[in-house]
Amino acid sequence: MLNRLWFGFFLVAAVAALSRWLIGGDAAVFAAVVASLFAMAELSVKVMLLLFGTLTLWLGFLRIAERAGLVDRLARLLGPLFARLMPEVPRGHPAIGLITLNFAANALGLDNAATPIGLRAMRELQTLNPSADTASNAQILFLVLNASSLTLLPVTVFMYRAQAGAPDPTLVFLPILLAHFAANLTGLLSVAWMQRLRLRDPVVLAWLGGGGLLLAGFVALLSSLTAVALASLSELLGNLMLFGVIIAFLCAGAWRRVPLFETFVDGAKQGFEVAKDLLPYLIAMLCAVGVLRASGALDFALAGIRWLVLHAGLDDRFVDALPTALVKPFSGSAARAMLIETMHHSGVDSFPALLAATIQGSTETTFYVVAVYFGAVGIKRVRHTIGCALLADLAGVLASIGVCYWFFG
Repeated sequence: MLNRLWFGFFLVAAVAALSRWLIGGDAAVFAAVVASLFAMAELSVKVMLLLFGTLTLWLGFLRIAERAGLVDRLARLLGPLFARLMPEVPRGHPAIGLITLNFAANALGLDNAATPIGLRAMRELQTLNPSADTASNAQILFLVLNASSLTLLPVTVFMYRAQAGAPDPTLVFLPILLAHFAANLTGLLSVAWMQRLRLRDPVVLAWLGGGGLLLAGFVALLSSLTAVALASLSELLGNLMLFGVIIAFLCAGAWRRVPLFETFVDGAKQGFEVAKDLLPYLIAMLCAVGVLRASGALDFALAGIRWLVLHAGLDDRFVDALPTALVKPFSGSAARAMLIETMHHSGVDSFPALLAATIQGSTETTFYVVAVYFGAVGIKRVRHTIGCALLADLAGVLASIGVCYWFFG
């Protein structure tokens, strides 16, 4: 699957570039494609350097948490649930606790903590994988849920809107939450269908129902706050939780008489091993994405969508926000650039800008996540991972459009 997809990116880019040259007379497109190829190779190294420091830091703290028994306690607590969702993972396995920590970090928007923990969880799942290069069912479920995981506090989107001069930066909070929930639920259902998981099991329903009630209560609480209070709470809660987790790990380690400094260094050394395996996968995927963007293939797709919408007699305001949706699965930085451009071109509180912000906050960089998480363990055959993850992204985009017409239309 990944081989055909990677080749397909280059093939589509070649067709799009030839069309721009032969039909549009744009001979400079090939220079742009080649420049993008090398620019993305350089970007891959920069991203890897950033990941390298983050991985080293968080894997060190995570090692302390493991030695203190925190990960094992989480694994035992969630054992009944994961026994249904990931039947091949034994109860109490360290991967379960790590997956829980990863989801918690994602929910609070702590990306710099979520990625290292998630990579460690993927490596633990790989120890149970009977195939060295083919994704297991548990790994697929984890990656799809990780790629569509619910972010309760989309602080970065609020920041982009504030920088663009929005009088109420948090105006898109509830739309993002609703759209993200649709993406998350679609990801879970699609994997459950492919893997024949029994979601109607009483234990699964109890956990999902309880989680849904807690989420609804949290949303109700936050929606009662003013915009200023919500923005302040978002910033405070994110930073407080990040530092609080570190302090909790250290205090638990000290209580269990874990040698903190030596254990941190031991865990941090794993960052070298993980980073070494990631770079080739990042270069391969990001370069293919860069070529696809520079060729104009996404512009062709956008023009085709607008033509279909107009001929169907539908409102086409949402099409101006679709550049963010089209590039988000490939590149988070490109989607951010598209969002900022839409806000400046159409106005920060225009319908396209509000929709683009909602899409940015409720979808994920699927191909980047696949490259990083599977690249860390050498997985080459991803099976139904990309299909389920892209389906979750599509659900997030469609839900964003529907919710924004509901809230702002």
